[in-house]
Amino acid sequence: MNQRYFFDNGLRFACQRCGACCTGDPGLVWVDGAEAVAIAEFMNCASVASAEFLLPRGEGFAIREHPDGRCWFYEEGCRIYALRPMQCRIYPFWLVHLRSEQSWQEAARQCPGIGQGRLYSRQEILERVALDRRLCRMADFTS
Repeated sequence: MNQRYFFDNGLRFACQRCGACCTGDPGLVWVDGAEAVAIAEFMNCASVASAEFLLPRGEGFAIREHPDGRCWFYEEGCRIYALRPMQCRIYPFWLVHLRSEQSWQEAARQCPGIGQGRLYSRQEILERVALDRRLCRMADFTS
């Protein structure tokens, strides 16, 4: 706990719902079983197995992407924002963005919500990083 981080005084973030994190370069959005069921029900699918937007991945599923790298659910906004997966909820507090201040600034150039809104404490940020690491292990990929 004595480790020093560039975010020791916290970081500000407020989702602007701009879609910058939902579009562009291909990526992987992982969902656990409970999230998959909730999304499938919301989308009126008979079952998770019949949901065309889910692909088995690790201990859960990955959300399919359009050929341009856009999330399956992004159409002029997130169609499942209220049900968005935990991976989306903890963005931008992913380990990949918090490895250095430079990485954070690079993420800020893509995301207009970074630097806006409420101040997340060091502890809140570290909790989200720990969750990101657990999600990466369950998805069977590294962050």
